[in-house]
Amino acid sequence: RYGSIAVDAPAIAYPASEIGLEQSLYRRISANCQTVQSMRGTAGTSAVGAKGWAQVARCTLKSGPTAEIALGWSRTPNQPDWGGGAITGILAPGGKIVADPPLAGLSPLAMPDPADLPNNHLAYAGQWFLFALTALVIYVIALRIRKPRI
Repeated sequence: RYGSIAVDAPAIAYPASEIGLEQSLYRRISANCQTVQSMRGTAGTSAVGAKGWAQVARCTLKSGPTAEIALGWSRTPNQPDWGGGAITGILAPGGKIVADPPLAGLSPLAMPDPADLPNNHLAYAGQWFLFALTALVIYVIALRIRKPRI
């Protein structure tokens, strides 16, 4: 489903609901950060694969909701000077907007990619199969212990 999203599709407004966020994942988003509530640096990867810091602002959007904006990448954890404003970027899981182009003089971050979503369904099924097998073994042992001896 995510692979069918056109890269050059026009930006849509930041969704106001959880359902809207889910349906808009990996789409181009536009928003306006009215108030920067906080800034933080977190581990991040640049568009060219270098490890460093993703600079993230928590904003109250002009449309009402609060969102995290990944402004861009830097080598140092020093927070950039950014007071808010217009944003365009890609909507990542969790409702975070990864700015594209980057803001506050930062370098581009690696864009979120649906191919990075974990596909561990088979491992999860195997785990539950082993749980069921363990329960069966315990049940058989319990029956043998309770069986009256003649």
